[in-house]
Amino acid sequence: MDFEKKLKRLEEIVGTMEKGSLPLEESLKLFEEGVKLSKDCHEQLSKAEQKVKLLLSVDEDGKSVTKDFVAEA
Repeated sequence: MDFEKKLKRLEEIVGTMEKGSLPLEESLKLFEEGVKLSKDCHEQLSKAEQKVKLLLSVDEDGKSVTKDFVAEA
């Protein structure tokens, strides 16, 4: 699932849970799904931020420094 779909699903979960009308078991399932989606989105944003930092690097001569992005394990 791409970032936008994960974020939309997370917003749906929050909206549903804020209503407070779900049974406990259902709320826990949604909470677990939300935590996972939140973690996934955070990881994707961190990777994108690292990529942007690489793209914005400049050497001593003022030229753009580009290199392949390798995600840290």
